[in-house]
Amino acid sequence: MLLGFALFTAFGAAQVQAFSLDDVGTEAKNLADKAYEAPKNNLPKSLRDLKFADYQQIQYRSDKLFWAERDTPFKLSFYHQGMQFDTPVKLNEVTATSVHEIQYDPNNFSFGSLQLDHSPEALKDLGYAGFRVLYPINNADKQDEVMTLLGASYFRVIGKGQTYGLSARGLAIDTALPSGEEFPRFREFWIERPKAGDKHLVIYALLDSPRATGAYRFILRPGDDAVVDVKSRVYLRDTVNRIGLAPLTSMYLFGSNQPSPHLNYRPELHDSDGLAIHAGDGEWLWRPLNNPKHLAVSAFSVENPKGFGLLQRGREFARFEDLDDRYDLRPSAWIEPKGDWGKGQVQLVEIPTPDETNDNIVAFWTPAELPANGEPLELDYRQHWTLNEPALHAQDSAWVAQTRRSTGDVKQSNLIRQADGSIALLVDFVGPALAARPEGEPLSSQVSVGDNGELVENSLRYNAVTKGRRLTLRFKVKDPTLPVEIRAALVDGERTLSETWSYQLPADE
Repeated sequence: MLLGFALFTAFGAAQVQAFSLDDVGTEAKNLADKAYEAPKNNLPKSLRDLKFADYQQIQYRSDKLFWAERDTPFKLSFYHQGMQFDTPVKLNEVTATSVHEIQYDPNNFSFGSLQLDHSPEALKDLGYAGFRVLYPINNADKQDEVMTLLGASYFRVIGKGQTYGLSARGLAIDTALPSGEEFPRFREFWIERPKAGDKHLVIYALLDSPRATGAYRFILRPGDDAVVDVKSRVYLRDTVNRIGLAPLTSMYLFGSNQPSPHLNYRPELHDSDGLAIHAGDGEWLWRPLNNPKHLAVSAFSVENPKGFGLLQRGREFARFEDLDDRYDLRPSAWIEPKGDWGKGQVQLVEIPTPDETNDNIVAFWTPAELPANGEPLELDYRQHWTLNEPALHAQDSAWVAQTRRSTGDVKQSNLIRQADGSIALLVDFVGPALAARPEGEPLSSQVSVGDNGELVENSLRYNAVTKGRRLTLRFKVKDPTLPVEIRAALVDGERTLSETWSYQLPADE
């Protein structure tokens, strides 16, 4: 289907009407006006029952890269269907004069040692599950994978020197609700053929699900930091209870604020360790992540947010000590809204997980009001995929470098520390604004503790190592079956010097 992309004759001359988001938007609107049709599973049992390690053996051949023969730094490779990727995704190439489907060819894949019939005749009714974008970001003579789009509406992006970690999504619906989550999927993509000198790639996507459709344009700009500009139009077919826009999905198993309950050589294991929010009124907020024993949903009311994201703060290798998975090189993802988003909430969902194979963290924007069914919900934003978290933050405001949890204790007259039944949290604030202040300059902390906690210590001291300040809080939990909410910020008189540290100690039972 060519949608609105057409050749036509005007005044006797052939002209081209360019393919655009309007064309995908028209298709999304048309889909929304119809009853939802679930995609049909077309996988044979041999591919459907593959284990993950076996599925990984099916690789697109490096000598068959799409655009390999063209003078462009961008190349494409494709994912084969298999496992849960049981319905094909239609892929199209957009040129200056045409739109045509990228035809599936099983001969372009290597199937490794898999004992299955992978002849063209046996696989002729299958297709692609998704695709990868390749671009030389680390070495000029080597194609690096910089973006991958596979499964539902998930995609991941990396910049120079980064490894894959957290994911973004096109849309989230009813995440963490008892009714169950709905996972919209990208059913079709259109990829513009880049010119020789292009340093960006344009991708259009059509999203579909039982209660929503959507049209998306992604402009990918690889580099030291990868940047993706997103324009989206979402149409609702039916009522949704919780809609998640610009969603990010990550993993947090354990870290300094929630150490592993089992002996582990890795001190921390996570793709992200906190949610950062820059509110429309200028306030910065940092919420350390948890792996709770029970599902937890936190909501932060914001009007016209300036940004939010799931960040990996603290990249010293010693924090992770993992030579295989390199959590120290996994990027943070920051959402920068374009235009005013109005009133709404940044919501954080934390789901219990026993291991690092499950993405158990979701963050997204949900507007205070939704349009009527069939009317577009438009949202434009920029994604930053980066290892440079301090660059995301205002330099005139301190931020939290780490949160460390410990057994609370007091020093006895014999200098031995004695546990007193409290919990201690040590919060390190850093940044140029603090480093420029003399060691002896007095600062104070503004702390509030929820009704389920009793604060027994609030002390602030200079940190000679970071040139910042370390806040030590000790508190006792009244009811261990309930969480404890704590907030803190550094102040100098009436002036706030730092972001707001907003922590939730999870329920212990």
